This record gives sequence, C-alpha cells and structure tokens, in this order.
Amino acid sequence: MKRHRNVKIVATLGPASSDYDTIRALHEAGADVFRLNMSHGVHEEIAEKHRIIRQIEEELNSPIAILADLQGPKLRVGSFANGEEELIEGAAFRLDLDEAEGDANRVCLPHPEIFAALEPGASLLVNDGKIRLKVIECGKDFAQTEVVIGGTISNRKGVNVPDVVLPLAALSEKDRADLEFVCGLGIDWLALSFVQRAEDVTEARELAAGRAAILSKIEKPSAVTQFDAILEASDGIMVARGDLGVELPVQNVPPIQKRLVRKCRAAAKPVIVATQMLESMIESPMPTRAEVSDVATAIYEGADAIMLSAESAAGDYPVEAVTTMDNVAREVEDDPTYQEVIEASRRVSRTSVADGIVAAAREIAETTDIKAICCFTQSGTTALLTARERPRVPIIAMTNLLGTARRLALTWGVHCVMTGQLERFKQAVLNAARAAREEGYAEPLDQIVVTAGVPFNVPGTTNILRVAPCQESLIYATDPG
Repeated sequence: MKRHRNVKIVATLGPASSDYDTIRALHEAGADVFRLNMSHGVHEEIAEKHRIIRQIEEELNSPIAILADLQGPKLRVGSFANGEEELIEGAAFRLDLDEAEGDANRVCLPHPEIFAALEPGASLLVNDGKIRLKVIECGKDFAQTEVVIGGTISNRKGVNVPDVVLPLAALSEKDRADLEFVCGLGIDWLALSFVQRAEDVTEARELAAGRAAILSKIEKPSAVTQFDAILEASDGIMVARGDLGVELPVQNVPPIQKRLVRKCRAAAKPVIVATQMLESMIESPMPTRAEVSDVATAIYEGADAIMLSAESAAGDYPVEAVTTMDNVAREVEDDPTYQEVIEASRRVSRTSVADGIVAAAREIAETTDIKAICCFTQSGTTALLTARERPRVPIIAMTNLLGTARRLALTWGVHCVMTGQLERFKQAVLNAARAAREEGYAEPLDQIVVTAGVPFNVPGTTNILRVAPCQESLIYATDPG
C-alpha cells in the first residue's frame, strides 16, 4: 500500500486488535509493522494473529512485517502475607531467598543472580521505579536495604537493578521456546528485551539461524553504555523508553533517544522509538498536545518507525491511534523545517562502492526532476543504504525475496515491490519503470534513478546507476540492446 509518509508505524496487537476486521483496519489506517508481544497470549493466539496478518498481506498484495517481542528475564519479588505492605521512607527492608510470605520488614526475591552482583550503595527499583531501595549490606542470599522512596509494595511486583550488569542469561527458557515457535511461524523481526551486552544478541542470532532479523531493545543503562557493540551485532534497534526511564533519571532519556537514533541512521540500521507515544488514547479518542509533540520529535529526529503499545493492543481506540500517528507524520514531513533538520543531520562515512552509488542516486534525484529511486536488492542492504541518505523522493525497493520485502517494511521511506528473477540490467530498468508507474510514483514521461548490482542475485554487489525514463519505448530507444 502506498503511504504518503516516510516514517513507518508499528502497531502492537492484543485483546483490542485480535480479529481480522480490526487488524485489516489498522493496516489500512497506516500500520506497516505488527508487533506480537510474547509476554501476553498463548502460542495458539499468536499463531492466529500471524495467520490473519498473512491473509491480509496476500489479499492487499502489500508486504507486512511481523515483529515478535520476546519477554526477556523478568525479575519480581515474591508474595506478601497481607497481599501488600506500605514501605516508609528511611525504614529498613530486607530482600532474601526465603520463600516464606513477606511482611513490612522483608520479602523473597527469588533471583540469587541479583545478590551475586549487588554491592553496597546500589539501587533497587520496585514497581516501575515507584519504590527505590538503597543497598546497605548484601551477601550471596540477601540484601539489607534502606527505603529511599516509599510506597505500596504488593505481590509479584517487578524489580529493576540499574547500577550493575546482571549475570543473567539473555534468554529465559520461555524466551527460547517462544523464539523457536515464532521463527517456525515465519516472523520477520525478533525483538530482544533487556539486552545488556552484544553477546546477548549473538546468542539469539545463533538460535534464530537466519529465520528472522534481530532487533535489540535498549532499556537498561548497561545497554546505553555498550550501545556501539550492541548496534554492530544487531539488525535494528528499539529505543524502549519505558524501562529506560525507570532505570535512568527521566531527563536523561531525550538526549539518549536523539543520540541513539543518529547512530542507527549512520549505521544504516532501522530504529524504532517506542513507549507511551499516545498513551492517553488508551481511553480517549484524542491525544494530548504533549503526546503529539513527542511523536513529532521522533519523526524530526529521523527515526525509521514509531510504535504504539497498549494504545493499539488494549485501548478503546486502536484504529484512531494509528490514524493519529499517520496524520502527525504526514504533517511533520510536509514541514519545510523537517527536510532542513534531516539534511543537516546527514553525517555518513562512505567507504564502499555501494555507499557511493546510493549517495549519487540521492544527489541526482535532488538536483534534477527525478520522481523516485528504484533499487534492486537481495538482502535489503541497498535499500537500507538508500534510506540512510533520507532522499527527498520515494524509495522503491525491488526484490524477488518476500522475506526481504517484509523486513524492509520497517525501514524509513521504503516501498517494496516484488519482482521476478532478473538476468539483464535492461530488464531491471523495465521492471523499475513499470513499478514506478503502477504504484503511482511516476508518469510515463517522468524519469527515475535505477540502482542495481551486476551480476544479479548476488547480495552486496550494488555497482551500477542509471537515470531512466518511465516509458518503455523510450527505454528501448536509449538502450536497443
């Protein structure tokens, strides 16, 4: 489906968006990628959503990316005899491995790996950071803490440990089972939660075995510190601002977001900005002005995609939330300031022939009357490099691999068109001109830029560029061979 914007929209599916009619309405309203949250729902429900998405994809002849988001290791306290307790600022509170029900003085924390990594002075955050504990003394099976910020603590509340890198397995047993299940279904992107180091990504990549691209969620301070190595090991990034804002001072998150988005763009890897983008639309048909500004900021920064979570998964207005994001994106991208900001942030180190080809394609497109850049790609790399340039004209990615087309649905400005196997460059030019016309990007007398690699069907060989007319008789006239 032709979009009138470059940034992509990711919509999370859930109880409010699990049937055919709603999922189709979400896609038609603007959702390019559907997120399946593996923290919720059994495998049968996940499989049914996957089936519906693929049915809609076939009916509309529109490649759709499916992103499966693994739960990751969840750290939680145990249960309380009274269900909950009130922790008072300045009071002592103990965490230990004793499975007995907790009270106002202590509770079980069934994670010995946390105690192994803690040091005096470290912070423990409970219930999304609403309660803050400071470690006074600790051992292999306990942590004696002081309540810095009090509040109500109740059964099974989550725990964050922002100050240390935890010796946790990157993937729990549930994650491993979920990974194998969704890769067997045929998802396109696999999102890893609570990534701490590049080795976490490497482990998931080995298990995925090429069946899905790997997207790392940045939601821990250690991931920010190790970001360059994590980015190199990943195929894409999600700036997951929820947990990041719990484990870091909230004022640190906006500059981190901006910095990570720029690094992803320089590396030609897609980046999603996520969490609470239109939170009020869970219950309201209209967003707040601050939320609209937040969405706009991510678009101005050059993010590849913006994401809806509970808004589309459990909210009362899932389709309206997608429509709002689409409207905001179109308005921002029509703003002349947007192009100025995007071009001012174009800082790319070009070291390969492919880099030079895509840079030349953008330069030609922006200095002459070119309607689109058509790039032929096997692995998707040429389309990613073209998108990194953020050209002013549409990018049409031509590929004979459906998996590549689906994965590129997450990438800024890329419109994917399926094509057959090609043997000659003139055949590629003819296919590109036909696609530009049929997809509504150009008229017969318009011109396009075509990039490809010769020999064909070999990843990483982008080495040729041609300015071509969109009328077939003119193509034959200029290239009779």
